[in-house]
Amino acid sequence: MGCFFSRRRKPAQGGQQQPGAAGHDAAAGEEKAPPQPLYSWDQRAKIDPKDYTFSGLKDETVGRLPGKVAGQQFVIQDCENCNIYIFDHSATITVDDCVNCKIFLGPIKGSVFFRDCKDCKCIVACQQFRTRDCRKLEVFLCCATQPIIESSTGMKFGCFQYYYPELALQFKDAGLSIFNNTWSNIHDFTPVSGENNWGLLPENAAIQDYVPLPSSEELKAVRISTDAMRSIIPITRGRRQKCSDESCLAVFFAGDYTTANARKLTDEMTGKGFQLVQTKEISMKAEDAYRVFKQCASEFIPLLEKGPVVALEFNGDDAVEACQSTINDVFSGTKVFVSESKASASQDVDNFFNFADMQMGM
Repeated sequence: MGCFFSRRRKPAQGGQQQPGAAGHDAAAGEEKAPPQPLYSWDQRAKIDPKDYTFSGLKDETVGRLPGKVAGQQFVIQDCENCNIYIFDHSATITVDDCVNCKIFLGPIKGSVFFRDCKDCKCIVACQQFRTRDCRKLEVFLCCATQPIIESSTGMKFGCFQYYYPELALQFKDAGLSIFNNTWSNIHDFTPVSGENNWGLLPENAAIQDYVPLPSSEELKAVRISTDAMRSIIPITRGRRQKCSDESCLAVFFAGDYTTANARKLTDEMTGKGFQLVQTKEISMKAEDAYRVFKQCASEFIPLLEKGPVVALEFNGDDAVEACQSTINDVFSGTKVFVSESKASASQDVDNFFNFADMQMGM
């Protein structure tokens, strides 16, 4: 941290300016500069912490509309039997000592930390997720890195599922990719032998049964949908058991329609009964391409310079054939890597997602 200094003219001996000095400065074209603030934060808008805190509430429905948090830190503490909605992106959020609350947290650029909370149901999107000393939290999660629980029991996790018109831009403002979601890859810092401190929510769990739509007139203005087909985040199986021994890898390269194309292929494949297991968006170098794409690498290397790739794993009997057919029919003018055969498909999937996890430090 630093500040700005200006060099001052030394006055004449005795502290008095010599006669004619002012006239000489004016003749030289010098003008007295207006005073400048010493610190950059002098020019910032004043922030009232109360605008970014919910504390000591009971039996209330409260929230923040899109644009009202705008990347600031937020604190939720000592709330009981409350419905809490943050429909905006934030820097970090801490949730302390909350009981029996329903909580929605829009995209968080950094970490969300739940401490000493119990019997809460949450929908959360973040870069880092951590709990400590919590009990019976049920969380629909989108997390870019491996979620961590510590000294926590009765934890249940599902895949983030939510939509409102501003949410996609909020993910972008928070620096989060909708394709990087490790919601089911939980790390327990304090495991107990013979017990499991966490598990997965039922596949058919209806998200609005856990965190209901807001009832206050102000928050009803947010046009929410909990329909899985409209979710900003693709719904993935994660670590759930696969229904088939056959998976297929599809990789879209950077371009104007990469996200739209990945969503379109997902809709086509899931509409045919195949399951989306996992997704990833990551940058690759030429040496990475040879490792992942093998003999096809030289064809794709020039495309890697345009930006990150988006990878999708689909699972189901005949997934490779169905994916190849869909790519040919729907994306004939788009460059896509897709597993060439059933024999190579599993290795393709392992090569890519193992590489991606190493790149992201997981």
